[in-house]
Amino acid sequence: GKEELQVELTEQGLALGLTRRDIILQVGRAFKGFEAQRVQRGRDDVRVLVRFPITERRSIADLENMLISLPGGGQAPLLHVASLKPGRGPAAINRIDQYRTVSVTADIDKQATNTTVLQSDLKAYLDELLLQYPGISYSLEGEAREQQESLSSIFTGILVALFVIYCLLAIPFKSYFQPLIVMSVIPFGAVGAVLGHWLMGADLSIMSVLGIMALIGVVVNDSLVMVDFINKRRQSVAEKGNHGINEIVNKAILSAGVSRFRPIMLTSLTTFFGLLPLLFERSTQAQFLIPMAISVGFGVIFATLITLILVPVNYRIMEDIKAQVSCLKNWIKAKSGKPSLPE
Repeated sequence: GKEELQVELTEQGLALGLTRRDIILQVGRAFKGFEAQRVQRGRDDVRVLVRFPITERRSIADLENMLISLPGGGQAPLLHVASLKPGRGPAAINRIDQYRTVSVTADIDKQATNTTVLQSDLKAYLDELLLQYPGISYSLEGEAREQQESLSSIFTGILVALFVIYCLLAIPFKSYFQPLIVMSVIPFGAVGAVLGHWLMGADLSIMSVLGIMALIGVVVNDSLVMVDFINKRRQSVAEKGNHGINEIVNKAILSAGVSRFRPIMLTSLTTFFGLLPLLFERSTQAQFLIPMAISVGFGVIFATLITLILVPVNYRIMEDIKAQVSCLKNWIKAKSGKPSLPE
């Protein structure tokens, strides 16, 4: 930017009720000129400016001795109400939606810095700093904005995927609750993915989140196999003899846990060991995919161990809740005087 004299109000100027805008406006009219009128001469538009004569616009001393009109009447020399500091003006003034803007850019060393943590700290610092300047706002642009938009679209996609999975499970199961049992292991898969990044010393990235998104469909498979086998075993036990509902459910759960243990474990282990070469690959091209492989590999292993315990427990809890609801319905019918139908 060009060299300029920057005007700053003194305490005396503030006490007299002046503002920086008042002084700059008067100085501008005196030295640059105030448009008094326009004269049309043919095709030319002649502007008539009123300003100080050139003999009073040659030195800084002339500027300092210029008389400034005060709000309460009277005048005072500029030197008494403001100070002049040499500096440089902006090379260009950028505006967005008529607001004056300044862009601050930086390159982050991603090998030594966690970008997500840095953005969070930077946002907290700016929010606290701007409390002192209520007329200023900020926004994170560039890669930070792209990352935020990507995460937002990914989370939307995850919600859509969960809804579709629920619908696809509810149709064959003919139940609103059993799909929830199958999907109950999904959060534990995400936990396993995070633990995997911690064990491998890797940072969470967009590819890690995409890996978690792919993991949803993988971990559901083991849980689906377990619930489907329990349902089939439950039907088989019920057809063989006269057993109570609790005994039928318990036998079906125990049988499913034993019969499905090896297939579920082998499916998860083959997936994990299939990803091991990618996890330890050191080539530049592989570094981009390693976070996704960590999410899928470790998420599958962790979710499998949880599946073998959590799914049978949740199935048993669901049956207990259904039994309690059935008892409550019968009690309500008995109180209302309506005969209850056999379950």
